[in-house]
Amino acid sequence: MSLAQDILDRARAAGVMIATAESCTGGMIAAALTDIPGSSAVFDRGFVTYTNGAKREMLGVRADTLKVHGAVSEEVAREMATGALKHAKVALAVSVTGIAGPGGSEHKPEGRVCFGLAKPDHTFTETIEFGAQGRDKVRAATRDHALRLLLDALR
Repeated sequence: MSLAQDILDRARAAGVMIATAESCTGGMIAAALTDIPGSSAVFDRGFVTYTNGAKREMLGVRADTLKVHGAVSEEVAREMATGALKHAKVALAVSVTGIAGPGGSEHKPEGRVCFGLAKPDHTFTETIEFGAQGRDKVRAATRDHALRLLLDALR
């Protein structure tokens, strides 16, 4: 059974609706879930917020948070996840914001991705350093890690 199928089965059994808020993956997490027939029973929507403006407008990420911490930060990942939870009115939301590459800086290197996972009563964030392994690999690793976060939250 695929990771996405397991997520959908567990969410269906628990009566949980899911949303995603994605930046560096550009919708890959939502696509993995919606590739499965019947996913609409538990997947409500995905927000692809590639720019800071989109993060503010669609998810309610505060301009001050972006200014102080930058788009690639756990603080922004937290606001993205809680914004998706609020705007989609779901019980579980995952967010990702990172630097897939090429590029990055000494302070925020290529391969750094911040994740958020929001439930109505709790929000979790973490940063993973995937390293400069190339854009495609960083994005795929980000998608897979976000799916594992969703699955863990449904266990």
